[in-house]
Amino acid sequence: MVPNAFRLLSVGAAAAVIAACGGGGSGGSAAISATAPTMQTGNVAMLLSDASSEDWATIGVKVLSIALVPQGGNSNVTVYTAPATAPLINLAQLDQIAEVLGNASVPTGTYTAAVLTVSANTGDLLLTVAADPEPGFAAAPGSTIPASQIQVQHAQGTAPNLTVPVKVDFVSPLVVNAGQNNALELEFDLGHPAFLVGHVPPGAGNTLWAVNFNGPLRHRPLHDLTRLVLRHLYADVASIASDNSSITVTREFPTEPAVNPQTAVATTQSLQILADATNGTIFYDVDAKTRTVIKDFSAESSLPGKSVRIAARYQENGTLVATRIWASSQFNSVWLSPEGHVLHVDTASNVVTVANESGEGVDMTVDGNTQFFFRQPQNSAADSMPIATGTAFISSHNLVRGFKVHASVVDPLATPLVAQSIDIETAEYSGQISAPNTTGFTLTHSFRTANDDYVYTLDYIASATANGMDDSGNPIAGYKWWNFAYPTILTSGANGIADFISATDGSVNFGGSVGAVASRGISFATWNDPANPNGWAATASILTPSVLPLGLVASGLVNSAFTMTVNGGTTAATVAVGTGSGSSTLVYQVDYMGGIVTVSPIDVTTSSGLASLTTGLAVGAPVKVYGVPQADGPLKAYVLAYFTGQAPAQ
Repeated sequence: MVPNAFRLLSVGAAAAVIAACGGGGSGGSAAISATAPTMQTGNVAMLLSDASSEDWATIGVKVLSIALVPQGGNSNVTVYTAPATAPLINLAQLDQIAEVLGNASVPTGTYTAAVLTVSANTGDLLLTVAADPEPGFAAAPGSTIPASQIQVQHAQGTAPNLTVPVKVDFVSPLVVNAGQNNALELEFDLGHPAFLVGHVPPGAGNTLWAVNFNGPLRHRPLHDLTRLVLRHLYADVASIASDNSSITVTREFPTEPAVNPQTAVATTQSLQILADATNGTIFYDVDAKTRTVIKDFSAESSLPGKSVRIAARYQENGTLVATRIWASSQFNSVWLSPEGHVLHVDTASNVVTVANESGEGVDMTVDGNTQFFFRQPQNSAADSMPIATGTAFISSHNLVRGFKVHASVVDPLATPLVAQSIDIETAEYSGQISAPNTTGFTLTHSFRTANDDYVYTLDYIASATANGMDDSGNPIAGYKWWNFAYPTILTSGANGIADFISATDGSVNFGGSVGAVASRGISFATWNDPANPNGWAATASILTPSVLPLGLVASGLVNSAFTMTVNGGTTAATVAVGTGSGSSTLVYQVDYMGGIVTVSPIDVTTSSGLASLTTGLAVGAPVKVYGVPQADGPLKAYVLAYFTGQAPAQ
């Protein structure tokens, strides 16, 4: 990264999910006359999820509403409306996991798009820097970006009612049938370099952050609810079912930014949560400091009115089953457990540091009683059983920086904090890819804090291991991967590993301190696969663009390629630009004029867009490129930004 320079922010390259939000929606009532039929509806579950971020502790947004667009041009159907005090949802905590907002009763029919509306008023978007961001990051660790330095793109209306409506066309239609359960998955792609654009004007000193929701928000079909890892949800218990099989809760969110003591933001969204009648639900009474296993709620008659934190999973019929429940008379007690990405693992002192959403690291001691869980909702028995207990798990480097966890402590008032349990929600290894072969590959990651660096070799999961479904709903077995720029083009099956080896076996050399730019990626691991019993194995990888320093055009665009130099490099390298429909480079014009940063997408599949890019790539023009090295030499540009107006500072 280049200090004090323009940055297209890379927050991770995975997916965020919006699946179902309750409320709003059209519903039918009883027939008013003999000829007025009752409107038929189906249930749509709505969730919100996201990607990891080494640089940000909080990317907080207020989702005001979600509406479905019917096929054929009828009026949109609102399926989610935020409460009067819209909760601020921290996208940085939703790393490959989903936030349950609620369920909606939706009129039957076919829907081809959704319109999501985000609040765009000053102060309605919160950015807090991580405790230990990447080297050269253009903001101080743990700092909160002033609202005056955040500029939301494409806002409509007037203050204090500014909004950004974003229409997302579905990859495939959402068909809602009467009495059936459905799920809608949209994706806030935090890894999209145009989502957060940092621009440092010459001499200004303060980075301006442009937030762009158009483009980074997209649809990804969800075919199997049972594989969806859900973020722990907060709620207030309303009642216990008469047969004691379930509780009804009212959804709550923590206040953002966090306050002390923490308070809840109430909603009207109601959820039914079942106990696991087969495997048992682990129940923690935080006030009494007890742990029991329950198969119904018959022994928990005092629950109504209490605050709870719930680790839940979906069943095939769309119902939610609790794997673990934490209960207390105070919301602050169930919230006061570190949630975030692992920041440091000190194997000498057995201390794990988790980065919370306030941009701080929370230290927890792992002792002989600490239990480690790995969320596997598709396997109900494994989801409720610890994968390890005690300090040997971390001394063997099975927990590293970047894993997304939600921990619980024995006593929140103790010093030091002792971890009672650590839920591993996402086991994510990332970095430079090397030595790919038919059994696995190596990931090397260098962090701002050198003690967190790792070189880790992952085996592929076994070829017979079930691994979800493709975007057509066909089951997949064995390892799978895709390119960041083409999330719907999945590579798996008999040629999946061979194609991965070919795709990661290239580099582009800029010389100087930059040197060779190798392939990079994020890999998601699972525990105890036959390929690596009692260890991690790679289920899937995303090839992420290598991030280059700010560069200058050395020779202009000719035959879909140009050359550029970069800060710290000594040699110009060739950059290939895709212009074909469905495989084109994502191009953005970034303009800074009069203190305003504007980010505009350029469609290079059109003659006018290509002409704009050709003009923009004049010799000497500043340019920012995110790309993947190719085996035949050039860097294939996934994302390219060129600058007009006042150029960014070096």
